[in-house]
Amino acid sequence: MADIEVAGREVRISNPDKVVFPRTGLTKLDLVRYYLTVGEAALRGVHGRPMVLKRYVHGVEEEPFFQKRAPAKRPGWIEVAELRYRSGLSAAEVVCTDLAQLAWVVNLGCVDLNPHPVRADDLAHPDELRIDLDPVPGVGWDDVLAVAQVAREVLADHGLTAWPKTSGSRGFHVYARIERRWTFAQVRKAAETVAREVERRAPDLATSRWWKEERHGVFLDYNQNAKDRTVASAYSVRPTPDARVSTPLRWEEVPDCDPAAFTIDTVPRRVAEQGDPSEGIDEAVGSLEGLLALADEHEQAGFGDAPWPPHFEKQSGEAPRVQPSKRRAAGAAARDGIVPPPAPGKAPNTASRTPSALRTFTRCTPTGVGSALGPATNTTSAPA
Repeated sequence: MADIEVAGREVRISNPDKVVFPRTGLTKLDLVRYYLTVGEAALRGVHGRPMVLKRYVHGVEEEPFFQKRAPAKRPGWIEVAELRYRSGLSAAEVVCTDLAQLAWVVNLGCVDLNPHPVRADDLAHPDELRIDLDPVPGVGWDDVLAVAQVAREVLADHGLTAWPKTSGSRGFHVYARIERRWTFAQVRKAAETVAREVERRAPDLATSRWWKEERHGVFLDYNQNAKDRTVASAYSVRPTPDARVSTPLRWEEVPDCDPAAFTIDTVPRRVAEQGDPSEGIDEAVGSLEGLLALADEHEQAGFGDAPWPPHFEKQSGEAPRVQPSKRRAAGAAARDGIVPPPAPGKAPNTASRTPSALRTFTRCTPTGVGSALGPATNTTSAPA
């Protein structure tokens, strides 16, 4: 064992020489030292948030197990928050507010950190809108980055500041801080609205369709904003062979970024030399009113709630939770799509892509009859 002093506390690291990343030889102590080196930058992404413990007790090449409930045997200085789940059960989840607590979590075998989008002092109202970009197999990285730019524009057009980061895997994350006024269901609706609007602006690149058989390009996973869902936080080390890091970026870095360049070996120097691009995120708090107003326009145009994950209760107005191919095989009428038209009296918008990407696309009207919309216009972009 190794005892280290962090934030005025003694943290015991069990099996410090245990190899966590077999292909690189990185140990548990290396992982702890990484998080302590990036320090406040890593803490910013989890501070005050209850988190699910994703424990790789046998290293990253073996399956982890997820633990919601904080271990019963824990130091008295470990903070917890009691979360109540949709099932009716509850658990006291770990909350980190200093680096000693963070080091203790990493010692449990946690490689990446998976916080909820709420703070411990208000578990009912998220303060973070999370846009998770998930490319379907075969989609190039350039398309992922192009969709991130469109998501940035949509957020800016509706009064929100977008903060980009690599996921540390194949995807990309765009976050926005929001006022703590809305429920999980409302925040998810806002994310669903972003997904539909991004798809409308960049139909060749992006999709908001839940069913994999209908997806193309880059899927905007709005359901990551549903209650009980977590996402790897900024500066989390991911369980990839080269120990990549989910790294916040400046928008001017996004077009040329390479996710392979951000690893446990390179990110500490980057933070030391350049600082943390997400340092101002907690002060850039915005409102969901604009996105929820757009969601109302979508509903008035005849577009209901998109499917929720299968383990959630069926929601009022939700589309059928049956694969479209199976609905068609059963004789059900299929809709042409779920991308809404522009609001009544408003001109359509465009994606910030090259003209070749702005092709006519089919959308579904409230009566289910497809029609064609031409390219739209948009001159608004988010501040750098």
